[in-house]
Amino acid sequence: MSLISVIIPFYKKINYIEKTIHSILDQTYQNFEIIIIYDDSDLNELIQLKKLIKNNNKIKLIINKKNLGAGISRNKGIKYALGDYIAFIDADDIWKKNKIEVQIDFMKKNKFECSHTNYDIIDNNDKVIGKRQAKNFYKIDDLLKSCDIGLSTVILSKKIIKLNLQFPSLKTKEDFVLWLNILKFKIPIISLNETLTSWRKLDNSLSTSVIQKLLDAFKVYNRYMKLNIIKSLYYVLCLSLNYLKK
Repeated sequence: MSLISVIIPFYKKINYIEKTIHSILDQTYQNFEIIIIYDDSDLNELIQLKKLIKNNNKIKLIINKKNLGAGISRNKGIKYALGDYIAFIDADDIWKKNKIEVQIDFMKKNKFECSHTNYDIIDNNDKVIGKRQAKNFYKIDDLLKSCDIGLSTVILSKKIIKLNLQFPSLKTKEDFVLWLNILKFKIPIISLNETLTSWRKLDNSLSTSVIQKLLDAFKVYNRYMKLNIIKSLYYVLCLSLNYLKK
């Protein structure tokens, strides 16, 4: 049975992370490790988090000396990962009980190295306020105009990380860069047509900052995909329009 390393960056999510952790600990597939990267200077939340995970040998806690951001924190967690597969979940999202079992079985049977799933969108009271359908992505052009991959739904083979692929230092859209780079290596990102994750949409979350998202989107295309300014602005517009359609 393959070991799964579950990576969780933590920043000011103490009100939600207990549910997140329990959704992992209660999985039907039990051969996993949880790696939490504490990326906050708030020592009170650190004390509360340590109480939550006390005496659980499945959980490793890494404490950043300073705030590094979610992407770099995930990279740090990956370096400590012992698993054959890497799974990602943010500190306020929730997995369905059979998430790992179903997805790993799907990947192994079909020899897929990277997969994602459908997901529900929930509010701060766990009420479902939307849904997203996963799609197959085989090449960069399939994904460039709209980042339709839920980070907390993704599981990938550790082999991919050995290609020196990692998250960039961006405040938002850091996962978008990783998915595009995976496709650059001609590794398809395959969809599993099951809803196995709940993604929490919070009004005060960084992801709701429109200006920040636009700036980071431009960096995705211009800095990381090496597109010229005109093309980068065009794709930022496409990304924005597709987001508004959802």
